[in-house]
Amino acid sequence: MSSFQYRGNRLYAEDVQIQEIADSVGTPCYIYSQTDIEQRWREFDTGFGSHPHLVCYAVKANSNLAILNLLARLGSGFDIVSIGELERVLAAGGDARKVVFSGVGKTESEIKRALEVDIYCFNVESETELYRIEKISSDMGKKAPISLRVNPDVSANTHPYIATGLEENKFGVPIDSASALFQYAAESPSLEIKGVDCHIGSQLVEMSPYLDALDRILALVDQLYTQDIELSHIDMGGGVGICYQSESTIPPQTFSAALTQKIKDSKLKILIEPGRAVVGNAGILLTRVEYLKKTPKKNFAIVDAAMNDLIRPSLYQAWQAVNPELVRTDEPIEYDVVGPVCETGDFLALNRHLSIRENDLLAIGGAGAYGFVMSSNYNSRPRAAEILVLENQYQIVRERENIQSLFANERTASFEIRSKKDSL
Repeated sequence: MSSFQYRGNRLYAEDVQIQEIADSVGTPCYIYSQTDIEQRWREFDTGFGSHPHLVCYAVKANSNLAILNLLARLGSGFDIVSIGELERVLAAGGDARKVVFSGVGKTESEIKRALEVDIYCFNVESETELYRIEKISSDMGKKAPISLRVNPDVSANTHPYIATGLEENKFGVPIDSASALFQYAAESPSLEIKGVDCHIGSQLVEMSPYLDALDRILALVDQLYTQDIELSHIDMGGGVGICYQSESTIPPQTFSAALTQKIKDSKLKILIEPGRAVVGNAGILLTRVEYLKKTPKKNFAIVDAAMNDLIRPSLYQAWQAVNPELVRTDEPIEYDVVGPVCETGDFLALNRHLSIRENDLLAIGGAGAYGFVMSSNYNSRPRAAEILVLENQYQIVRERENIQSLFANERTASFEIRSKKDSL
C-alpha cells in the first residue's frame, strides 16, 4: 500500500499533509516516502531467505544522498555506472566492498578510483574493457575483481530505449563469446573472476524473461565448470517494473524467491540490482497549476513543473498518474497538463480528466525513479527541491537551486569584438 493516500479530500505523504510541504518548501518539489523505500528494499532482501545474496540498489534510479544513506543503513549494496555515483555512495556511508560497477564506457580514471577503494567487482561489458582493467590493475599492483556481463539475447518486452538484453543492444558481450573471455581472465595474474552478470532491460512486468535468461546463464556456468572456472556469484541485474497505470507487476519477494528456486542447490551467491522497483512509487512530483487555458481544440493545465523537471513523459511517452492534492466535486474536464518550457513536447500528462482550479496542487505519481536524476536546467530553470518524509515529519534533502547557481561556474570571455569585415 502506498504511503501517498487521501484522508478526506486532502492528499497526504505518510502522516504529512501535502499542502503543508508546498506552503513551506514551494513547488515544484519531489517528495519521497522513507517507509515505502524501506519496505520495498526489505521485500527484495527477504525473498531470498537464507540463500547467499546481495541486493545492490541501482543508484541511477535516484541518487539523492539521503536515500543512499538510508539504503546503506539497511545493509544494501549498490550498482553504479559512473565515478560520480561511486563518490555519492561513499559520501552517503555506503560500503565500497558492496559496490558493483556497471556501464559500457568506464574511463581510466574511473577504473583507478574503483580499484583504490576496493569495490566488490566490475561488471565488464566488452573485450576491450577487460584489457583496460587488466592493464590498469597490473600497473597499480592490484588484482581487479571482475564479473563478465553477458548478453543472453532475451526479449524483455519493454520500451526499446530501455531494452538491454538483445544482440543489437550496446550492453554486454554475446553469451556465445563469453567462455573465451572468461578463460583469458582466469589466466591473467591481474584479474580475479567473481561471477557472471546479466541485465535484460527495465520496467519488466513478467517473470518469464528473467527465468529464460537465468537458464542461459546457468548453462554458461556449467560450461565454465568444465574449463575449471568456478564462479562465486550470478548477478541477474534489475529492471523489475512498477505499476504506473494498470500494469501487472512482479512482487519483489516473488522475484527473489523465483531466482532462488532456480539455483537452490547451488552455492552461488545471487546479486540483483533493483532501482525503480525500490524507489519509483515511493515518490511524487508536486506541482502547482499556474493557468487553466481553454482553446477550441484543447484545454491546458499549465503548471510550474516542466519537462526539465520530469522528462519521462516526453522522452518515453510514459504515463504517470496525476492526482489533485485537493479533491473537488466539480465536473471533471479533460486537460493536457503542460509546463512553461518552450517546446510542444513539454508535457507531464495528456488527456486527463481533472476537477481543478488555478493555484491547485497536482501530484505526479511514480516519480521516485528517473525523475530528479534526469532533470536539467533547460530554459535556465533551477532544479526542484527534494523532500524525505517519515511518519509525521519531513526534511529537505536537497535545497532548491537558485538563479545564481545556474551560472556560478560560467565566465565571460575577454576576447575583443572584431570588426564586421574581420568576422566575415
